[in-house]
Amino acid sequence: MVRPSDTKARIQAAARELFLEQGVQNTSLKQIADRLGITKPALYYHFTSRDDLVRSIIQPFMDDLEAFVAERRPGDARQLLEDYFALAWQHREVFMMILRDPATLVALDLVDRIWEWRKRLTALLLGPEPSTAGRIRATVALGGMSDCVVEHAALPFDEVRTVAVDAALAALAL
Repeated sequence: MVRPSDTKARIQAAARELFLEQGVQNTSLKQIADRLGITKPALYYHFTSRDDLVRSIIQPFMDDLEAFVAERRPGDARQLLEDYFALAWQHREVFMMILRDPATLVALDLVDRIWEWRKRLTALLLGPEPSTAGRIRATVALGGMSDCVVEHAALPFDEVRTVAVDAALAALAL
């Protein structure tokens, strides 16, 4: 017997694959149901809409990121960046989905949350009131690390993390 949670996980996995292949906005619930060989009503039993399904895929990343910045205190910048990179690597498929279709963040009203955690990470790295130059450097450092997670996902984690963190520290002038 298939438990509802198994079906829900299967729906999320199929949706993630399709979202990565063709983008969120170009993927219909019918396509997801067809890929799984289930009916649209069966899919609606688990998710009320495509946005609900997308949110269920993105939410674990958002929760992990919120916990990450909430638990951190200013300190070792290298360790903070290494840990942030590991978190981003763990959720790299979500990064890829977002980069492929950034309008998804707007549709799900997540843009402000993302800017808020970026500000909090910057404050952890550079203090509560970083200079304009510091904020720009943090944008380059954190954005560059996020891009490395996506662009170099086929390479070994340790190799990418080492170079990305070193580059981020250089960008931050730390």
